[in-house]
Amino acid sequence: MDSSDPEGEHVELVIREERAEDHQAVREVHALAFGDGERVPVLVDALRVAPALLAPLSWVALVGERVVGHVMLSGCRLDALPRLVGVFTLSPLGVLPDFQSQGIGTRLVAHALAEADSHGVPLVFLEGSPQYYGKRGFVDATTAGFRPPTLRYPPGAFQVAKLSSYEEWMTGTFVYSDTFWALDCVGLRGDRLATP
Repeated sequence: MDSSDPEGEHVELVIREERAEDHQAVREVHALAFGDGERVPVLVDALRVAPALLAPLSWVALVGERVVGHVMLSGCRLDALPRLVGVFTLSPLGVLPDFQSQGIGTRLVAHALAEADSHGVPLVFLEGSPQYYGKRGFVDATTAGFRPPTLRYPPGAFQVAKLSSYEEWMTGTFVYSDTFWALDCVGLRGDRLATP
């Protein structure tokens, strides 16, 4: 119970699997959390139905009956020397602005990593803030021996969490699913890349 509503009344946070009836609320979470229109909601919609090496896993955070946060893991690949390895990417993670800085994102990340581990997935990759995700189980993926899928990642943004089924031979290039490429959701472009 690390969340409260905007009026300050203490309420319990519940994390559960996303259901079909949550889809519109999840779209709203990402539209408000990212502030870039439909880009992230469209990505989530596409990842739900896209063929992938691993089926997507998706959870919502609720305060009362209200969806206030969402996290998704979707199947990608690690192009390791011996063979391709099924891995997850954690993307997106979003929390409604009025509920940010209350530990909801932290709990969603922890839940997602625990679930990935329970599914026997060895690695979870993401593109995000090293200051934020570094406190939540992720390390710089390049330093850990992995190659990013693009040169358009800001410094330090390519990160990985090694889970219990990880083995030392699992190094190589991280490869996003086709959905990320088709929607141009890999790395940053133009002026956005230059932003610190």
